[in-house]
Amino acid sequence: MTDARLLGDDEAAFIAAARSNDAAQFALITERHRRELQVHCYRMLANYDDAQDMTQETFLRAWNKRESFKGHAALRTWLYRIATNACLDFLDKRNDRILVPAELPGAGSEVHYLQPYPDLMLPEDPQESAVARETIELAFIVAVQHLPPRQRAVFILRDVLGWPASKAANALELTVASVTSALQRARVTMREQLPDRRLDWRRPATHELSDDERDVVKSYIDAHERNDLDGLMSLLRDDLRFAMLPDPGTVTVTAKDAVDGWGSGGLFQRGHDDWRCTATTVNRMPAAALYLRTPDDPEYRLFTIAVLHIVDGKIAELTGFDATDKPWLGLPPTLSSDKGPIVDESSARAAVTEVTAE
Repeated sequence: MTDARLLGDDEAAFIAAARSNDAAQFALITERHRRELQVHCYRMLANYDDAQDMTQETFLRAWNKRESFKGHAALRTWLYRIATNACLDFLDKRNDRILVPAELPGAGSEVHYLQPYPDLMLPEDPQESAVARETIELAFIVAVQHLPPRQRAVFILRDVLGWPASKAANALELTVASVTSALQRARVTMREQLPDRRLDWRRPATHELSDDERDVVKSYIDAHERNDLDGLMSLLRDDLRFAMLPDPGTVTVTAKDAVDGWGSGGLFQRGHDDWRCTATTVNRMPAAALYLRTPDDPEYRLFTIAVLHIVDGKIAELTGFDATDKPWLGLPPTLSSDKGPIVDESSARAAVTEVTAE
């Protein structure tokens, strides 16, 4: 076995835990990598629940294979390899993880299994967080889903994580030539899906909300709470792309169609007109958690999470996620009907950002 004295602290400690079957020490060491591995699984799968499950599967596989780790690679690299292959095995077995063409021409594809990712669970490491917004925005996650699974893995390992071709090839048990070819094909697809976005994901990127984004979220919440359809319409680009997940067939490609659909679906009408909303962020994007109170209910209940892609002060994309009976993202499932603070200080870090401030 490799001499532990020549290894990094994590690698040496991991080998020691493996030799002694010390499950508690193993868990302590691997837990440090949970957040970045979970984001990696999310990029592969576009589903937060599945990403959590595959991260747990990664740790289970790592424990079962613990004696195979010799320290020839960094522990982090070894765990990423396991996580990537766990996701690939998952995708091989699931027939429902496919893109569905949208019903409307020009609306692209629907990713029914897409879920938002809570900012609270993003990596705290500054280097990883620096690129988080560019590689976790919904548009990027959806674009990645257009890649076949192994091509997707190559793209993420090479162009997102910045691994050299030989390292990616080793992780996926492919030749360097195969990895290079897969990456070239993946880049073509990503350029088609994200024509206005750069592909150099390793370049430093900002992830703070802009003043425009904060202002639009505040106006969106205000209009929603006042049932002001004209106010909402004024915030939307004419060519708005709207989808309500996981419902199929909800994609619209104009603001008018979206607003007409909300009205015909009963929103902002009696029984669906008593709202309280709070600002938050998911996927490093501005969002609003929408709470609805029905006439016979004393509390506002989490109804929808609306994720906004804002361009030049207008909402260009609005993706709604059904949050009924789903206490997602650290958000409280209910809000009181009193007019006090929407959330208390203890839950602010989990759900509400400074975008709510005046």
